[in-house]
Amino acid sequence: MSVLLGLLAAATYGSSDFLAGLVSRRLPPIVVTAVAQSICLLVGVIAVAFYPGDGMSAKILVWGVASGLGSAGGTFALYRGLGAGEMSVVATLSGLLTAVIPVVVGLATGDTLTALAAFGIVAAIPAIGLVSWSGSFGIAARSGAVWGIFAGIGFGLLFVGYDRAGSGAGAWPLLVAEGTATLLTAGPALLALRGIRLGERRRSLGMLLAAGLLAGAANLSFIVANHHGELAVVAVLTALYPGFTVILARVVLGERWSGAQKVGLVTALLATVLVSLGS
Repeated sequence: MSVLLGLLAAATYGSSDFLAGLVSRRLPPIVVTAVAQSICLLVGVIAVAFYPGDGMSAKILVWGVASGLGSAGGTFALYRGLGAGEMSVVATLSGLLTAVIPVVVGLATGDTLTALAAFGIVAAIPAIGLVSWSGSFGIAARSGAVWGIFAGIGFGLLFVGYDRAGSGAGAWPLLVAEGTATLLTAGPALLALRGIRLGERRRSLGMLLAAGLLAGAANLSFIVANHHGELAVVAVLTALYPGFTVILARVVLGERWSGAQKVGLVTALLATVLVSLGS
């Protein structure tokens, strides 16, 4: 179950990022971030009603706030990088750090892995880089690398915070995290929204709503998956989200895959099979 939910989180994160990246070329990234976080907050409110766990606690509050800081910072950095057009560089570094940070924390705090799952994780980490790499690294790409690093650190904190809140936390960490992220981003977003024409806002509304709903579903999928599996495994599977972004870019925008991306997709599939068999 944790493997399937981890892959579902990757698919929904990747789809959300694709839509948000397109919108971030029209609207300020902080606006896209705030709208996505507010929709995720609504998802959290609904999710708590159906998945309350053991209820709220001080531990959930602390780690939920930490996750919210990671979510707000990571999402803004990712959308800022994607909006600048350097999707491959941003996705590569954010995906790698999103995988590596929780794996290190998970293993340091007692996660145990079978040999097959360990081989799968080892294969998945380079696959994340290959699947989102286009081969360019000019001046603009170096700027994208900075945003990708910040995004990866933020998402790593998000996942670790969700994990440390505990397996009995239900969906409360999601509610606290997205409440925190919404509070952090709403003010700057309202200021940035002033200079945007009403027609541009309306044209972007549909994709913004879809991106937010997908991100909320991804967060919930990760939380439930992590409650049923090891952080090191679930985080790596979820961090395969750049692959789904790349696939959508191929299908929707007609972007071609490089040789490295093809190898990365095959490697990611192999890694998924290994982790599935070993979990």
